[in-house]
Amino acid sequence: MARPSVLDVGLETVTGDPKQILAQQFGMDRFRDGQLAVIERLLGGKNVAAVFPTGGGKSLCYQLPALMLPGTTVVVSPLIALMKDQCDALAARGIGAARLDSSLTTEEFRDAMQGIRDGSIKMLYVAPERFFNERFLASVGTLDVSLFAIDEAHCISQWGHNFRPDYLKLAELAKQLSAKRVLALTATATPEVLADIRDAFAIEPEDAIRTKFFRPNLQLRSSVVDSETHYSVLLDRISTRPPGPTLVYVTLQRTAEEVAEQLVADGHPATAYHAGMKPEVRSQIQQDFIQSDSGIVVATIAFGMGIDKSNIRYVYHFNPPKSMESYAQEIGRAGRDGQDSVCELLLLPDDRVVLENFTYGDTPSRHNVGRLIDLIAGQADTFHVSHYKLSSETDIRILVVRTLLTYLELDGYIKATSPRYDTYKIKPRVTSQKILSHFKGEPREFAAGVLSSLTKGRTWFLLNTVLAARKLGAERQRVVKAIEHMAEQGWLEVQTSDLVHGYRWVNRLDDPKTLADDLHGRLARRESGEVGRLEGVFDLARSESCLADQLSQHFGESLDQPCGRCTACLGEGPQSIPQPPSRPLGSSIQRVIENLVREYPDRFVTARDRARFLCGLSSPGFIRSRLTRHDSYGVCDRIPFAQVLTQVGGTSD
Repeated sequence: MARPSVLDVGLETVTGDPKQILAQQFGMDRFRDGQLAVIERLLGGKNVAAVFPTGGGKSLCYQLPALMLPGTTVVVSPLIALMKDQCDALAARGIGAARLDSSLTTEEFRDAMQGIRDGSIKMLYVAPERFFNERFLASVGTLDVSLFAIDEAHCISQWGHNFRPDYLKLAELAKQLSAKRVLALTATATPEVLADIRDAFAIEPEDAIRTKFFRPNLQLRSSVVDSETHYSVLLDRISTRPPGPTLVYVTLQRTAEEVAEQLVADGHPATAYHAGMKPEVRSQIQQDFIQSDSGIVVATIAFGMGIDKSNIRYVYHFNPPKSMESYAQEIGRAGRDGQDSVCELLLLPDDRVVLENFTYGDTPSRHNVGRLIDLIAGQADTFHVSHYKLSSETDIRILVVRTLLTYLELDGYIKATSPRYDTYKIKPRVTSQKILSHFKGEPREFAAGVLSSLTKGRTWFLLNTVLAARKLGAERQRVVKAIEHMAEQGWLEVQTSDLVHGYRWVNRLDDPKTLADDLHGRLARRESGEVGRLEGVFDLARSESCLADQLSQHFGESLDQPCGRCTACLGEGPQSIPQPPSRPLGSSIQRVIENLVREYPDRFVTARDRARFLCGLSSPGFIRSRLTRHDSYGVCDRIPFAQVLTQVGGTSD
């Protein structure tokens, strides 16, 4: 039965019929599995979770309702390339969409906001970090948000494979924006992660729509190789199988360059791709690959997010993925046209050391966690703090600093308030007289006061918004909104810097030492969890049972029968994976560390500091002291971190 053309949902009016819009706007004659169930629940005013495999059509679940709902659909996505691709694709269909990310110019930002306000733009794609930008919050705070969609929603789970502390605040942000409904989307949610998503966004069990994970056209293969045969096995696969668009995933940027160069030398046109390349170069590589029928891209995980190419025939993992979730996401880019595709893991056991050591690099010492707690404990009842300065002062990576502050929020000690930029850089495009001619009465006096608060810099004027608000006897937010309005009108060009995050105390710390112990313990458990996720990949590579069934079970499903096409089902497993041998550091390395401890006593307080240096794991302190350029930095990068840590003085700090 067709949905009525007009449907009242609370105070909203939903217009149109999903099936007609699917045909008219998207050129499709039927929905994919799960899509209509998600869309109908959203149109009924419910919060929904959609767990679809990579390539399963998640984006339609918010794009189509956006055309039927009266207000704006805000889509949160961490993938700038995906946002750009989807906006371009929607524009080609005559559907207004805009993205707000760090790559936009002032003019592009102004045009996007104008389109949202006049109704010509229905969808707004936003990177999560934009919600820490008070200019952005000042602009979108008055929008009528009919739908708040969160892509990569698994990032909200502290125990998922790609936890991002920014995501934990999205549930509160949805309330702040008075969003009428929420859609959480992911391709890689285990049952535990889906439970976290449902709890965060108040999604009922029956409104969590999960489609079949298993795709029978993907042939999952694994081969255990050694360092001498590693590349030759890849070359053999590419040379002997029918040509087709191919992705080769590697861990390191230099590996992408080396493997691509070797393939070219061996007669296979291949291109390297990694995050170290300029954006325009990466974009051109993506476009060339999308248009190619036999292109080969050797890439780090920076490649593939949001790439709309249905006929990828081969995905090779030259280096193993860091988790089963990453593996599922990466092989999910193959065979979206339903045709057979081969996904092969070429497992070099020594690669485990590199991936494990990356994991250990994020965990700070107990000593440094205590330093961070002491710095926070000394703050006033309400305070603003720079995450970058905290990272520098505590020698903790900035993502981990944000995670620790988020834990303090979740535990009820502090509450985040509005972030702010301490410095606004302003370049007038018209005269002050022309700007003021657009205002009358008190608003004109206020605008004049704001402009008179500018101080002349070398090429830009500077505005201290706190001092300007104090001088004008106004709320600082009014000063920010005035500047934002002038920028939107094209009268000013505005740049911001010195971002500081606001907090207020809810419950003061009564036992900082015990709290620091607890927080360090949480980080250590996350570290163990990351290492355990890598173990799942190695278990898969052993091929002791059907690979497709192992992967499906990881995501809460099981196959009725083995796939019949994977390495295990074809009788080519199980395979043995040797353990890396124990390697002593030697007296010369011990002497290097002793000398460094004497020369940099503040940088090598704990055994973990010493082990991180030897394994080539950077920290803010190492970078600031230029220790990452030291001849001995990373000399043990092929030795398991746990072995190095034990040999330099301990197992934990």
